[in-house]
Amino acid sequence: MALPGEMSGELSGELPECEARERLERLYDRYSARLFRFALRMAVDDGEARDFVHDAFVRAARGLARVPAGEEAMAWLMRVVVNLARDRHRRRVVRAAFARLPFRVADDPRAALETAGSVRAALAELPPRQRAIIALHHFDDEPVAAIAATLGLSAATVRWHLAKGRKRLAELLKGLA
Repeated sequence: MALPGEMSGELSGELPECEARERLERLYDRYSARLFRFALRMAVDDGEARDFVHDAFVRAARGLARVPAGEEAMAWLMRVVVNLARDRHRRRVVRAAFARLPFRVADDPRAALETAGSVRAALAELPPRQRAIIALHHFDDEPVAAIAATLGLSAATVRWHLAKGRKRLAELLKGLA
């Protein structure tokens, strides 16, 4: 009997526990470093990036049969990170809306752009999909077609998000140049 948090047949899909554990270990060994680098660009800090990677592999462990084989597994894991970032971004938007209620003074988000982490802060201001596309294209040197395949979008949509994301980053980073 598996302890809570351990993989069992129903958590890992239809694979026997030893095969599931080995496959998950292989996925982690092969993709965790690259996934963490990607998550760093999606997250506002290192801790959040680690959380995204951890949660992506937890989801993989719970539904290992759904994780595609080969290089498609990395695309699947990246989509999980993008979805986690979207969820986190939505929660931040709601919190920010509540913070702007009367009797509270909202902090000026542009003040963060004057710090050493100004680019990271500017990236965090982008919607998660634009942040993912900008990160993949400009930091990971992924071509538009590869980004489209990874995120399940058309190439035209990726180009549109690249243009919008660049424009927004230029606005956010205007005073730094």
